Amino acid sequence: MGNCYPKPVDSLPPGPPPPPPATTPSSGQHHNNNKGSKPSPRNGAGRTKYSSSPSPARNNQPLHHQNGDLKPQEQAAAPPPPPPPPLTSPLPPPPATAAEAGTSNSNGGATPRSLKQFTYAELKSATRNFRPDTVLGEGGFGRVFKGWVDEKTYAPSKVGVGIPVAVKKSNPDSEQGLSEWQAEVRFLGKFSHPNLVKLLGYCWEDKEFLLVYEYMQRGSLESHLFRRGAETLSWEKRLKIMVEAARGLDFLHSTEKQVIYRDFKASNILLDSEFNAKLSDFGLAKMGPANGDSHVTTQVVGTYGYAAPEYMATGHLYVKSDVYGFGVVLLEMISGRRVLDLNRPSGETNLVDWARPLLPEKRKLRQIMDPHLEGRYPLMAAVQIAELILTCLEGDPKKRPSMGEVLNSLEDISSIQMKSKDQHKKEAQKPPNHRPHNNYNHRSPMHPKNPSASVMETRAHHNKLPITRSY
Repeated sequence: MGNCYPKPVDSLPPGPPPPPPATTPSSGQHHNNNKGSKPSPRNGAGRTKYSSSPSPARNNQPLHHQNGDLKPQEQAAAPPPPPPPPLTSPLPPPPATAAEAGTSNSNGGATPRSLKQFTYAELKSATRNFRPDTVLGEGGFGRVFKGWVDEKTYAPSKVGVGIPVAVKKSNPDSEQGLSEWQAEVRFLGKFSHPNLVKLLGYCWEDKEFLLVYEYMQRGSLESHLFRRGAETLSWEKRLKIMVEAARGLDFLHSTEKQVIYRDFKASNILLDSEFNAKLSDFGLAKMGPANGDSHVTTQVVGTYGYAAPEYMATGHLYVKSDVYGFGVVLLEMISGRRVLDLNRPSGETNLVDWARPLLPEKRKLRQIMDPHLEGRYPLMAAVQIAELILTCLEGDPKKRPSMGEVLNSLEDISSIQMKSKDQHKKEAQKPPNHRPHNNYNHRSPMHPKNPSASVMETRAHHNKLPITRSY
């Protein structure tokens, strides 16, 4: 895709401080002191954001949106917080060596990469003034547009000339804008792996925060699983996608300074033209615990339904909190159901609660499997996937497997092949409880126990002569 301009991450120009929030509730601002707020529905692909202190009443609130993307309701009259201090540097300098950032291997590394610093005018030209018909999607950060740039220089080009890119543009009203923009550049500017989406560059001018990524032709796993009219993903493709997503997550967990992804969900798994999977959206990524600690304590953010229960209840974030989210997506993958869907019958709106008692039962597993697969999957593989899901969804994070163990299990399961049609036909033609013919079973008293008995023995039997023979 060409090399980026050699503009290091730590050389971003200082920018002006973000404007202070409006003083009226209509400004759309939300404050962390709204501890008693209840979740309310929101359109789009935003994330849940809660107070870090646990609240039993909050955890028992009914769900209001099938995508699980909730946010606290606005308070009637809350004083605005003081404006943040001016930013002298949007990002810390990248580490000098890969060892400072984390381990590296042949499949990826933590060596800092140079990113191109785009101007706002360049990205405006590349996306044709951010035209609505170039929108690829929308999330809590803002909209994502499709643009075109030169393959070598990354200069804006005409449609169909050069290479396509995805340009993420922050929403001016988004609370997540600056902090998530910084996290994306910090992590994707440092790490490189085949199963992490590639960040090509960034832009920061005035109040505009933009990110430029490689373009993923097939969109998200979410759209293939849940969008009406989408082509059904085969069992083999589903497993391939989950194996590659597991590799990306395992890479983040395996760096010297562990990275907790914190927002693993189907919409953040992007697919290229060959259905190769890559993790995207690192706005909520956080460095893991240090100095021997088991977890980090932080404000609860993420997407409802995918966030681990211990994190939701206490704000304690473990590396294996990501494993819970992976188990949820794995369950969505085999069932073809969203983790939260209010259109389902009563008792089935929460996928995890509905499926948990069915997963251990082999006879009931077919109730969970996606009917669009039409039974075209190895039953043994489905059983093992169900067992893996249960371990990922353990309430105690210590009982969950590591992502390395999950990856090994998935690779073993993906090697289980469907039986051929000829094998199915032969098995269908076999009578129930069929056993190979054996002359030793159900022996008639008129037949010798040993088929090699002599003719004289047989005659003696008929003549009732005493025969002495050991068997």
